[in-house]
Amino acid sequence: MRITGATVLLTGATGGIGRALATGLALAGARLVLTGRRSEALDRLAADLGARAVPADLADPAQVAALADACPDTDLLVANAALPASGELLDYTPEQIHRALTVNLHAPVLLARLLAPRMVAVGRGHLVFVGSMSGKAATPASSLYTATKFGLRGFAHSLRQDLHGTGVGVSLVQPGFVRDAGMFAATGAAVPSGVRTVAPGHVAAAVVRAVEQNRGETNVAPLKLRWRCTVAGQFPGWSGRPRRGAGSGAAAEAARRIVDAQRASR
Repeated sequence: MRITGATVLLTGATGGIGRALATGLALAGARLVLTGRRSEALDRLAADLGARAVPADLADPAQVAALADACPDTDLLVANAALPASGELLDYTPEQIHRALTVNLHAPVLLARLLAPRMVAVGRGHLVFVGSMSGKAATPASSLYTATKFGLRGFAHSLRQDLHGTGVGVSLVQPGFVRDAGMFAATGAAVPSGVRTVAPGHVAAAVVRAVEQNRGETNVAPLKLRWRCTVAGQFPGWSGRPRRGAGSGAAAEAARRIVDAQRASR
């Protein structure tokens, strides 16, 4: 599907990666509709890009439905919004669990359900779900976030099969560690030893390619991280064994810093 001239609804537009996605889609010729919780930041970004702003809190299913109603002519959905949801499950309240599951998984599923029928009816459209390499391999102190990204990955691949032949494509784009912007970069934590990062622009370019080439899954990460995640996904028992020194040292300190920095986002 060509993005030029298409009406694109982008969720999570005011986040670091969201801004890069908005800019990349605008450069590709999209008619942008941007959504996010922070109205002032959303309005500024929309003004900069000549886009339309529709504020919405995706933690509220009623606002998700209202967002879909406000954007009935959407040709391309880029479901990018997500909460970090890091830390151990036992530290979460039931309300925080519900919010993470709603924003990260329920909202993109619901938006797809509400927007796809028109796309199918006209025989043209695309749904992009921005996941994470955490959707391929489990890591400590991320059970809730990992659950939502595993779920999003399975949903995207199955929905792609269901919509095959309708003219509506489905793509999953999974970034690794992103520098300079986004939920990981905002923590200021060090990248795990031996792991390289990607830039926000790499993620935006991957989304554009995924749509225009109708790619099912695109992993935006260095080869070493992609290999590690593939092995971990195939051998979860082996990869899940505690490593010597896993609870101490630089890696553990980085993990604690990430969780502490993201706690306020629950």
